[in-house]
Amino acid sequence: MRNTKAFKEAVADTLAELARRGVTVRPGTVADTIERNIRAVATRLGIQERSAWRYFDPAGLAASIAQQRQAAEDGSASGQVGRAPMPPVDNPELALILGGVPDALEESGGDLYSVIVNVAVNAWMAGHIHGEDGCTGCQDKRPAGTDWQARMATITAMQPDFTKWFNREVWTAALNDTGYGVTRR
Repeated sequence: MRNTKAFKEAVADTLAELARRGVTVRPGTVADTIERNIRAVATRLGIQERSAWRYFDPAGLAASIAQQRQAAEDGSASGQVGRAPMPPVDNPELALILGGVPDALEESGGDLYSVIVNVAVNAWMAGHIHGEDGCTGCQDKRPAGTDWQARMATITAMQPDFTKWFNREVWTAALNDTGYGVTRR
């Protein structure tokens, strides 16, 4: 479906409608949405996907996406749209994860995928460890036990200057020291 002229035009038309409305959405997200919609219409109507294109309206899809975006903005606190809640600045686990990114990037030879996987696993573990005291599957599995306060004390000892990693300039400088950086194409 994605290699057809109709699909490419649908993505381009929808992106143009979104731009006219002042809404920026990643092209891949729009393509995924269009593909899902066309398949859903074809399935519900019992027709082939190529016949479902007659029901596609790029302006309607763009209006729907813009409306969803506006609803998210209206339902969120000012300046917090699209942002996850942040732990306190003195959270040692988050500082350890942030501080490990430049090192992981350098150690992996610039493999951003492995760095993201490393961050995701560490973030998942941090959340799991926080709730471990009540996790029956984790009882007696760790040498240090499941005491969250003890875990925080250990991590804090490993990373005594944890507040520095919450400074964007310090983190970016550490990233640039690895010889790698993130630039927009």
